[in-house]
Amino acid sequence: QVQLVESGGGLVQPGGSLRLSCAASGVTFSINVMGWFRQAPGKERELVATITNTNYTNYADSVKGRFTISRPDARNTVYLQMNSLKAEDTAVYYCHRQQFGMDYWGKGTLVTVSS
Repeated sequence: QVQLVESGGGLVQPGGSLRLSCAASGVTFSINVMGWFRQAPGKERELVATITNTNYTNYADSVKGRFTISRPDARNTVYLQMNSLKAEDTAVYYCHRQQFGMDYWGKGTLVTVSS
């Protein structure tokens, strides 16, 4: 089993920045993909960004150039630096990890972009 715990959400004004963190614990393996998804009120959950254990990254078009996903090591921690935030970025952000074909989710952290 893998547990994922997110932190770093909150209220920020349009144009501001936030950094989300996700820490994985439990039975972790070096070959994995970690990432962030988000779900806005009334909408389906969508991919924001992913990063492999070899640091290959993938971004949704809506966040390219504004968000940066990173991980200081190949195993257990991932960050999402969010800059130039917009009202439409408001959502619950979920950390995700995939290893050996299994998917794991955090409980989510709320990001609200509002003046």
